[in-house]
Amino acid sequence: MMAGMARGRADVKSRKNLVTTTVLVLVTVGGFFYFYSQNSDSSSSVEYGAKSLSHTGLGGDKDDGVSSSTLVGGEVIAVPKSIPVCDDRLSELIPCLDRNLIYQTRLKLDLSLMEHYERHCPTPDRRFNCLIPPPPGYKVPVKWPKSRDQVWKANIPHTHLATEKSDQNWMVVKGETIVFPGGGTHFHNGADKYIASIANMLNFPNNNINNGGRVRSVLDVGCGVASFGGYLLSSNVIAMSLAPNDVHQNQIQFALERGIPAYLGVLGTQRLPYPSRSFELAHCSRCRIDWLQRDGLLLLELDRLLRPGGYFAYSSPEAYAQDEEDRRIWREMSALVERMCWKIAAKKDQTVIWVKPLTNSCYLKRLPGTKPPLCRSDDDPDAVLGVKMKACISRYSDQMHKAKGSGLAPWPARLTTPPPRLAEIHYSTEMFEKDMGVWKQRVHNYWSKLASKIKPDTIRNVMDMKANLGSFAAALKDKDVWVMNVVPENEQKNLKIIYDRGLIGTVHNWCEAFSTYPRTYDLLHAWTVFSDIIKKECSPEDLLIEIDRILRPKGFIIIHDKRSMVEYIKKYLSALHWNAVTIYDVDQGKDDEVVLIIQKKMWLTSESIKVSE
Repeated sequence: MMAGMARGRADVKSRKNLVTTTVLVLVTVGGFFYFYSQNSDSSSSVEYGAKSLSHTGLGGDKDDGVSSSTLVGGEVIAVPKSIPVCDDRLSELIPCLDRNLIYQTRLKLDLSLMEHYERHCPTPDRRFNCLIPPPPGYKVPVKWPKSRDQVWKANIPHTHLATEKSDQNWMVVKGETIVFPGGGTHFHNGADKYIASIANMLNFPNNNINNGGRVRSVLDVGCGVASFGGYLLSSNVIAMSLAPNDVHQNQIQFALERGIPAYLGVLGTQRLPYPSRSFELAHCSRCRIDWLQRDGLLLLELDRLLRPGGYFAYSSPEAYAQDEEDRRIWREMSALVERMCWKIAAKKDQTVIWVKPLTNSCYLKRLPGTKPPLCRSDDDPDAVLGVKMKACISRYSDQMHKAKGSGLAPWPARLTTPPPRLAEIHYSTEMFEKDMGVWKQRVHNYWSKLASKIKPDTIRNVMDMKANLGSFAAALKDKDVWVMNVVPENEQKNLKIIYDRGLIGTVHNWCEAFSTYPRTYDLLHAWTVFSDIIKKECSPEDLLIEIDRILRPKGFIIIHDKRSMVEYIKKYLSALHWNAVTIYDVDQGKDDEVVLIIQKKMWLTSESIKVSE
């Protein structure tokens, strides 16, 4: 581990063995934290955190190193008075996508399969349990919708893409800002014109890509800085813009800074963290993916994700070039998709669009032994977390086959209409509608409490850390925000309902860090997430530090949890440099649930201020 970083913290399981109810042990624990903060090998980072922090609107809290203790889930947990600040070199740390971790732990990964771009999380003893500092000169991000077209250069001080992609209009440096003209590798003249051309190829009314609300959810693979996804939003189409943390390292960071939905991920060996039949359209514009490798494995992953009748828009030299290699690839790819029962919906200039079948009929008519085969009947196409991709075709459910499609209402009715797959998770229409009503009222209460702190453009990027059916996000439909709906691994079947409502999201275990850059969300909503962490015997302190990493300065956290859990979190406010906005009982105190709304303060390290000056 690099010098100048904070220590790793033991997990809850190992701490439990140290806990007794005696006063002697409580004193020992407090003394241990005091001694450790003064004498550990990483004392330089403790000193750094204690002496080098400057806050906007905050006096310098003097750290005397004394810890307090609190009882959570039947366990006594020491609460440090301060948390160290990480070295400035970690200002863009993504713990589970950290190249340095791969090098240090000597993981044996197959680079040809992109395993080095997949998630590899540090063990508890290797975690940087420190606060991630913003880069020198960091400013409150440009507000949406202006942010679609420009961001502060200081917030993402990386201009190599502007040079490397200068002929493709990805981005241009202009003074203190980086401007996004809307171009891409395959659409130099702008994403808006390119999107209209795709709609025209498919004969959609008025060249509108949403096709009367029937196209709502898009997966953009190898998205660059996500201009394609950014320009879809004006058509009421939402894209999951996906790219790895590769040689174009900051492309997803730019996308999120712009206020465009995006996620760090790769078509490697693991299934993407989305359920089957989630998208009406998949898109690849010169995404430089070898779709033929491993018996078409990656293309079959797209097939799993596309809805019946879904489209794959492919803009690449193989679709039009005449050199022998490109023609070979085209022939082999055409043969593969034909065996997958895809048909060409349109082909023009440099773009081909394939369409999937509406039913299983074509699959069942294939000759015995045809490859790729159908997946085994016991394969769950919605199981994604830690599941390897499979070189087989996921057939439609009986319900989809009989309906000859997904049976979804067009957008925006889709948001509030009970989807057909609701029965698969054992929810009734009445339960669905009740859930909507509960969250509509809760969101109304949240926003009324935030009213004095926010303007209509204050919040853009929102994350619901435990989304259930997505009703929190649905209740925000009249706000100019987008929501990343996160479901836990034990509820991942719920995610297909979220996608069927025209929303987006992912599966995640909050015992680990999320796949995003620091400072990428304006609001995090944590409904009983901390209680769940205690049940899993993971560290709530680690989760608080992770929330701080994800949250933008001046951003908000809404914590809706048990009273004891909220009281525990309140003890961390000073150490995290957070302010309590309000706290109130849920349902007039009938349940033991409390809502705590917090705002993160703006702070810079003295080193950052020195450099920015």
